[in-house]
Order: sequence, then C-alpha cells, then structure tokens
Amino acid sequence: MFYNLKVRCYVVIELKTTEFRPEYVGKLNFYLSEVDKYIKDKNDNPTFGILLCKDKKKVTAELALKDINKPNGVSEYKILSEIPEFLENTLPSIEDIEKRLEKDSE
Repeated sequence: MFYNLKVRCYVVIELKTTEFRPEYVGKLNFYLSEVDKYIKDKNDNPTFGILLCKDKKKVTAELALKDINKPNGVSEYKILSEIPEFLENTLPSIEDIEKRLEKDSE
C-alpha cells in the first residue's frame, strides 16, 4: 500500500502469481473498502487498486471490473532473469538486505 501525494489517495497493489481470475477483483475491492473506511482521511480521494497478474484475458478482466464503483485496474508482469541496468544502483544488494535482517533480529 502506498499514498499518492499528487492525487491524495491511497494505492493498494496486489500481486498474484497466477493468471487473472474474476474473484481477485472482489478481494481487491474488499481491501479498498477497508482502507477507505479505517485508514483514509475525509480529505483523501477514494483508494485506488492495482491488481498485477501473471497473465490477463482482456474480456474477462473487463467483465469482472464492469460494475465495480471503485477505481481498479488489472495488468500483467514479467519475471526477468536479470535486473535492468537503470534499476541496479537503486536496489539494495543481497548483502545489504542480509545485514539489515540480522540487525533487526538482534
């Protein structure tokens, strides 16, 4: 979950390791409703949901989202065997992550 300062709303991102299933929309909508009810401020815009799936069928996704009133979207992702060059310097190394985990467990 993130907060978008420009749009003034929370963004809930759900990552699925399978292809898109219509029932995922209902679960994401549940999460959006929870954030809107318990976390968002009265001055915030409605929470936005993004569902990332391994694959999606456009017609199935459109039908699943057709009558949902909250902003939602479905997209797909690709697993890469290497980190793209433009991200290499922005991500922590495995060693850095291991050091942080060791520090937190002390």
